Amino acid sequence: MSQERFDFVIIGGGIFGCYAALYLAGRGAKVVILEKESRLFQKASLVNQARLHSGYHYPRSIATAAMSDEHKARFTSEHKAFVNHTFEKYYAVDRYGSFTDGQQFERFCAYLKIRCDRVNAHPLFNFNRLEALYQTEEHSFDPVLLGNYYRDKVETHPAITVYKNAKIQAAKANGSDWLIQVGLPEKGLVSLSAGVAINATYAATNALNRMFGLQHLELTHEISEIAFIHSPQFGLRGLTVMDGPFGSIMPYGLSGLLSLSSVAYTHHKISFDALPRFDCQEPETDPSCTPEAPGICTDCNRRPVSNSPKMLAQMQQYFAEEVQFFSFFSYFTIKSKLKSSYIDDGRPTEISKLHDMPKFYCLFAGKINSIYEIEKIG
Repeated sequence: MSQERFDFVIIGGGIFGCYAALYLAGRGAKVVILEKESRLFQKASLVNQARLHSGYHYPRSIATAAMSDEHKARFTSEHKAFVNHTFEKYYAVDRYGSFTDGQQFERFCAYLKIRCDRVNAHPLFNFNRLEALYQTEEHSFDPVLLGNYYRDKVETHPAITVYKNAKIQAAKANGSDWLIQVGLPEKGLVSLSAGVAINATYAATNALNRMFGLQHLELTHEISEIAFIHSPQFGLRGLTVMDGPFGSIMPYGLSGLLSLSSVAYTHHKISFDALPRFDCQEPETDPSCTPEAPGICTDCNRRPVSNSPKMLAQMQQYFAEEVQFFSFFSYFTIKSKLKSSYIDDGRPTEISKLHDMPKFYCLFAGKINSIYEIEKIG
């Protein structure tokens, strides 16, 4: 068995894993990324609404809102080629069933010092269903272009090795190093050693923690859908109706498409197990998706039937009658979140040190602007 030595091993090749690798390599470290799939950026880093959070989305979680807004300027500056900052963005409060009212939202925005301009009339919207409408300032990033950028950066960096289709067989502590056995298509079984391991797998967080003999996070997992739509009348604007069982439409980066999500219909199935365990998985006949190693839902013929018509019907009620929307296609993925998020709807990025010698960090990702949180580990 061949042996390879690194300073850091990062498991998971999404935006958080790739940024961590570039940051650490930039400080002189020798880094390896292990990615289960055949390509980086295939799951949650691609399948999301591409919202570059300014804080608006979390009026019941000041901590998440503040963290989102804290990193927004830096993320936008460093990724300006992939950011759409030219569209009109509106936030609205439904007249019925919202956990937030207009006055609360205004106080929340004033506290964060973010734009919140009350709109009392607008030809595109149905004010019979809206208690309040606000023009805000929120941007979207382009996940496809961003993925291409980071793939090229990590795959050409002289201090970063990227192993795709990597299957971790075993891991154990050996003095000051982790010893990891990995199955690779091009090399067979390889033994890697590293002084520090970083878990950036997101949906497979607990499965990897278990493999290293470490504690679980308290997580839930959902098979989620992002739909892509178009509207000749609404154009490339954005509307988020919050805070409760509502939905959001906004430009998907620079693609020319609108992304659509709904609290009620985006999430098809939920798993409260430590691992993402769903009835559509068939580990005996299809090992490409198991609770221990979840696969790519968009490519799966057992993925849920699209809820795009239901999402559109839900959001249509907030628009004037002449505003029409048309569906194109949907992406699916497994999204994981901390069970504590059900209290305040927060999405913090948590970096936990679960083992000290050798070091093991669990990087549980929140919103994309918080990729810089990895810099706090020193």
